[in-house]
Amino acid sequence: MESFLNNAVIWFGLGLALFLLEFLLPGFILFFFGVGAWIVAIMTFFFDVSINTQLFVFVASSIITVLLFRNLLKRKFGMGQRAADLLPDEFVGKIAIAETIITPGRKGRVEFRGTEWDACSDDTISPGENVIITRIDSILLHVKQTKSL
Repeated sequence: MESFLNNAVIWFGLGLALFLLEFLLPGFILFFFGVGAWIVAIMTFFFDVSINTQLFVFVASSIITVLLFRNLLKRKFGMGQRAADLLPDEFVGKIAIAETIITPGRKGRVEFRGTEWDACSDDTISPGENVIITRIDSILLHVKQTKSL
């Protein structure tokens, strides 16, 4: 039983757990710590090294792979884009309904497809008025009165 629970198997299992946790806690960080754990698993399979060395190699390789490859892989897989950038047609040009008063310099709320959103406008908009979405910044919708177009 002792040979089954050697360091290489433990580090491999930790790496696998970190890869699986990446699916539950997306952010594309845990993936690289899984890579670091697998690097240590390979190292301990071939060499007998102290736990301090193992921890150092784990932390160092994880941080180095994050710094070198995270942004590259996020761009490659399209993970760095916001939903609004991916689907601007889902919002821009569509009609929403003002839930609160919206005035220049004061945000309000609009309802769009069953969800309330923060909104701002250069127009004064009354509650219940239809508005057209002109732009989206993260979770803030920029709207105009339908009659001002």
